[in-house]
Amino acid sequence: MSLKPSPIEGIPAETERVARAAFPRGTTITRLRDEFTELYRDEDFASLYPRRGQPGLAPWRLALVTVFQFLEHLSDRQAADAVRSRIDWKYALGLELTDPGFHFSVLTEFRDRLLKAEAEHLLLDRMLAHFKARGLLKARGRQRTDSTHVLAAVRDLRLLELITETLRATLNELAVAAPEWLGEVAQPEWFERYARRAEDWRLPGGSRPKREAYAQQVGADGVRLLGALDEPSAPPAAGEVPTLPLLRQVLWTYFDRGADGTLRWRDGAELPPVGERIQTPYDPEMHYSTKRGMEWSGYKV
Repeated sequence: MSLKPSPIEGIPAETERVARAAFPRGTTITRLRDEFTELYRDEDFASLYPRRGQPGLAPWRLALVTVFQFLEHLSDRQAADAVRSRIDWKYALGLELTDPGFHFSVLTEFRDRLLKAEAEHLLLDRMLAHFKARGLLKARGRQRTDSTHVLAAVRDLRLLELITETLRATLNELAVAAPEWLGEVAQPEWFERYARRAEDWRLPGGSRPKREAYAQQVGADGVRLLGALDEPSAPPAAGEVPTLPLLRQVLWTYFDRGADGTLRWRDGAELPPVGERIQTPYDPEMHYSTKRGMEWSGYKV
């Protein structure tokens, strides 16, 4: 895909009318748009995109969504849902109320594009420049200028959702295929931890240690389940559930096991390209793809 910069247009009239009615005093998201209409511009990211090919999604919008999801501790899927459903987000992004948004994997690709080009500093550099111009920063104040923690936080939330939901899907299939066996090997806390879809509740989005601790717990649960399935006493039906190979692939894509058996959550640089990763356990053939300037989340023939 290519980048054909275009000016940021005004907020659609109906979107503005509904947002003003719904939030008379505004929200953090709407106030950010009111105060900084051009917090980011397409031109800020021009060096990340080729000049030829079909145009992709406006990077200024993807940058804003990345900041919003960091502020609200949202995974990529939750952020994409917010673009589709939340009035204040549509207001800030200048979208019609009927705009369908985009697939959540587009956010993963945008972050990878920033990191590969070592351009993650753009997110905060542009923001701090605007804040300084408005006098919102003290002349000698210390301000964090490293955007890596923003990108890492939203990446972590995306992966937490994926590994949690993959394990949950496997447990649900085992509950049908081998309910008695699962009742014997499942830990009591699993019923609470994996009772609901991961995107139905907020994942730990505070400090990185909290996210890593949660990831380690889910990874340990997954490894424990795989160990039980490898035992001779495991019923054949349990080893044939469709999601089991996906669970193995997801766990060993995002975790590394040391010689002492401890798990380590892999850094972003150790992961395969986004187009080669599983996006969801419910449709494993779907991947983020680009070809001759086109981008899509779907299938390759």
